[in-house]
Amino acid sequence: MANALTFSRIVLSVALLAPPALSPAFLAVYALAGVTDMLDGYVARRTGTESELGARLDSIADLVLVVVCLAKILPAIDVPTWLWAWVAAIALVKAANAISGLVVEKRLVMPHIKANKVAGLTVFLVPFAIPLFGITAPAVIACAVATFAAVQEGHYIRMGRAESPA
Repeated sequence: MANALTFSRIVLSVALLAPPALSPAFLAVYALAGVTDMLDGYVARRTGTESELGARLDSIADLVLVVVCLAKILPAIDVPTWLWAWVAAIALVKAANAISGLVVEKRLVMPHIKANKVAGLTVFLVPFAIPLFGITAPAVIACAVATFAAVQEGHYIRMGRAESPA
């Protein structure tokens, strides 16, 4: 059941390619995808069906959702250069974390720590805020939280606590 919810997020992500970016239809499908993200882990824990496969599928579904959203939303908004630089810096820290994980754990690690969950929720809310506030204010909040989470994630990886409880 949990993996079915996760897989449905991939299907919903692809469905986001149809409606115009940030339209009510887009935001409705996007919200449904977000609900599956919240429910899949809960269902897996409640039913005792947590698995390495489920965790990896969850990360893949999250990646598909992010890529589709970026492909749809970015052409519809004007992103300042400084914001691109900040996002790139976060991406570089996350890449360094992945490399550190390979060195420390001898495998690809994607820590499911609390800060990453808060960052994920904050980033998830940005498309709902853009029609109301534009990109700058929601993006600054999301980038600040994501920066903290990326730094904390790196700390956990380098301390050998990549699987720290979330």
